[in-house]
Amino acid sequence: MMLAICAATLMHGHAMANGENSLDTINIGEVVVTATREEKPLSEVAENTSIIKEERIRQVNPAHPSEILNQVAGVHVNNLGGEGHMTSIRQPISTGNVYVFLEDGLPTRPSGFFNHNGLYEINIPQAERVEVTKGPGTALYGSDSIGGLINVITKQSPDEPELSLNAETGSYDWRRFLISGGSPIGEKAGFRLDLNSTQNGGYRDSADYERTSGTLRLDGYWNEALTSKAIISLSHIDQAGVDGLDADDYYTRPQFNRFRNDVARREVTALRVSNEFSYELDNQNLFTFTPFYRYNNMKLMPSWMINFDPNDRDYDFQSFGAQTKYRYRTPDKKTEFITGVDVDYSPSTYREVRIDLVNNGEFIDDTTPNGRTNYDFDANQLTISPYIHTEHQVTERFRATAGLRYDYISIDYTDNLAASVSETGFDSAGRFTHLRPDSQTVDFEHLSPKLGLIYNVAPKNDIYANYRHSFQAPTVNTLFRPGSTPDSDHLKPMKTDSFEVGLRGSYDWLSYNATYFYMMIDDLIVNYVSGNDRLATNAGETIHQGIELTLNGQVTPEWAFQASGTYTHQEYEDFTATYFDTTTFSNVELDNSGNKVARAPTTIGNLVVEYKPKALDGTRFEVEWEHLGEYYVDETNTSEYEGHNLFNFRTAYEINDDVEIYGRLLNITDRRYSVLTSRQPSPTSLINYRPGNPRTVFAGIRAKL
Repeated sequence: MMLAICAATLMHGHAMANGENSLDTINIGEVVVTATREEKPLSEVAENTSIIKEERIRQVNPAHPSEILNQVAGVHVNNLGGEGHMTSIRQPISTGNVYVFLEDGLPTRPSGFFNHNGLYEINIPQAERVEVTKGPGTALYGSDSIGGLINVITKQSPDEPELSLNAETGSYDWRRFLISGGSPIGEKAGFRLDLNSTQNGGYRDSADYERTSGTLRLDGYWNEALTSKAIISLSHIDQAGVDGLDADDYYTRPQFNRFRNDVARREVTALRVSNEFSYELDNQNLFTFTPFYRYNNMKLMPSWMINFDPNDRDYDFQSFGAQTKYRYRTPDKKTEFITGVDVDYSPSTYREVRIDLVNNGEFIDDTTPNGRTNYDFDANQLTISPYIHTEHQVTERFRATAGLRYDYISIDYTDNLAASVSETGFDSAGRFTHLRPDSQTVDFEHLSPKLGLIYNVAPKNDIYANYRHSFQAPTVNTLFRPGSTPDSDHLKPMKTDSFEVGLRGSYDWLSYNATYFYMMIDDLIVNYVSGNDRLATNAGETIHQGIELTLNGQVTPEWAFQASGTYTHQEYEDFTATYFDTTTFSNVELDNSGNKVARAPTTIGNLVVEYKPKALDGTRFEVEWEHLGEYYVDETNTSEYEGHNLFNFRTAYEINDDVEIYGRLLNITDRRYSVLTSRQPSPTSLINYRPGNPRTVFAGIRAKL
């Protein structure tokens, strides 16, 4: 079947001289799809894109997205408990909406509805591959694609019936059960169903987590011209809240959590339905049409607001839209034109009530609504984005790419609360400030150009360079759930200009990728706390630059390695912030220009050494070193987190072609470390630590039936 041929093409890339290296994330013979929404050799992509293949995902068996993504140069994802996380790709560790998470090229959320935990809505452990593009997205992606893109590709339908089971257990009541199966449907179609059931008690007290998700994919090969790919993804996540610790608790009882009984909990239901139709008229013309639907509901009690503005919120959105693409390739295959229009209409509702906390000694173990509704609004967002992308093989060795995208975003906002509902005052939970913009329509429009160059200096060795411009429109909540921020509806989009030059390729047993990037961000949207007020503002300019290096080697048939290292210098070029000084009980304005960006690690590193002994056929051993460098914990640069080094071990044994047992030991040395260390920029603020997991053991069995 044609389906099987396509699957084989995606599954197997260029083989190294001594056999295929599953650790290789930069194989320039590998096919990628993120750059143009179509299969393309990495050697024709003028961007720093890394590929994590299915075999590598299976070897790592990630319990958390960080376990697989942190092996990619320039990427750091922390573990906030369960599958919660923040991301750092050419940006500081933050909740900022500067990334786009995709499933088979479709953003899992519309622009304006970013969730920094969004990767838990995608089934990474059962994915076919993950593609990570660092820096602003191409002309085919719009708002938010500043730091990078993470595109998770689902597995294709099999060419014959198959079923596999994967059962896993581990420390802190970890249990996961994965089922994957599929079959052809007649001669022209096939399906695959992946199910993921995960439960975790958590290292921290009362930090349980549950996830149930499923992905159904239907592939159709209807004739020589028409193919289709339908995907239905459904996830339900239920996660308890955990808080940060002061230094005393962090060093003496890091497992302590003052939130109990679902205080600060998060419950998410996410549904995505899409169907990609591809009609290839001939070798020159390809039409792609992908209608989609999304539904997302989140019930959230924000842990970071418990101390100064306790609230419970319920918000959801739906999306109705389509991605369209037309690709024309000249008969000599030297020139390509890609154009299309993306349309996304996302109506949403937001409800928030104020709550009183029930304290039981040092715990907060219950909450009650105190009768006040802070916010009740509808926001219906329409995004229309035409784009054009072109590539030209100037000479046999020199290739140029260019693109332009126009984004029009219109948000129709309606405040459903009566004008008599006060915006400031006092109640049983203390002072409150819940400003509400008047009902209105807010529009944004933006042009995002890009230019890329690739020069083949030798067989399998390229130099590439690019300029990419991107932007980030304020989110719906930033605009219309302003808290104490006046005129939030006048916030401007954040804009970035990025320059990149790199060298990648392979020689015999070694492949490499070295990249230098320079990024300027203007009108940075910053959230900060001043006393009991949480504010947002456009706060000047930052500069982000650095070097990313990856080396992959199949040294012998038994030994292989992957090494990645990143050095960054991220600085406030023009940045003034306001904080509340509790000693003088007044707001103080502080110019941080010239300081390093807060929570931006200077260095990130990862080294994996793999050993497959011939004497123990079917056995695999792996040792990993994971490094996170120092960073300042706030904008004033007065306190610093020293960073940490972690060591992990993985092993697996294939009993036969159908059964494999495996295990992994994370944080071998039982290192005390913090996944996020922060402080509000005030002389009296305490440093806040989020302790990472101690030594953790997992074991599992995988079987094909």
